[in-house]
Amino acid sequence: MVEQQSPLVSLDVYERHAVHIGTNQKSADMKKFLDTLRQDDSGLHLIDVHQTDSRIRIVTQFLENFESDRILVVSARQYGQRPARKFAQSIGAKYIVGRFIPGTLTNPSLRTYMEPEVILVTDPAADSQALSEAVKSGLPVVAICDANNRLRNVDIALPANNKGRRSLALVYWLLARETLKGRGTVSNDTEWELAEDVADWESTF
Repeated sequence: MVEQQSPLVSLDVYERHAVHIGTNQKSADMKKFLDTLRQDDSGLHLIDVHQTDSRIRIVTQFLENFESDRILVVSARQYGQRPARKFAQSIGAKYIVGRFIPGTLTNPSLRTYMEPEVILVTDPAADSQALSEAVKSGLPVVAICDANNRLRNVDIALPANNKGRRSLALVYWLLARETLKGRGTVSNDTEWELAEDVADWESTF
């Protein structure tokens, strides 16, 4: 019998940050990531935070295959901009927050042109331009996906509330912590928590 890993943070922490709160619509693609045993009185679909926790590990292990400066993090959503930027700065990745200029990944004549090897988007719908260009460029795509997202062109989905300020702060904070632990830059959780308070990662919008 395989021993189950302890969660990266307690399940209470995930829920306090509303990581499990999905949308009132769900896609067929995301059905497997939803908590079908629980119902929300408001009609919102709930995301299974056990799967969120597991996928954070999978994503960080995948990102370890790339040099930091070849990773591009994108967030058009306001609440994702600060945590996406802080994640990128923490691990040494590139980032584009706010407007994504068309051609950034496909037009070498643009001043903003860049050639990452992998892209992480905050929301496949809101970041559709970046997602489309990543696909055209043959880049693997990692995406934080809510209950209503479609997974077409997404290589690794990280199920989580990708619209909430506190949720995005915690998800990106954990991604940074686990990436740096994997590299040996951060030796343990306490060292990271003393250096980076997750509340400081929340968007101020």
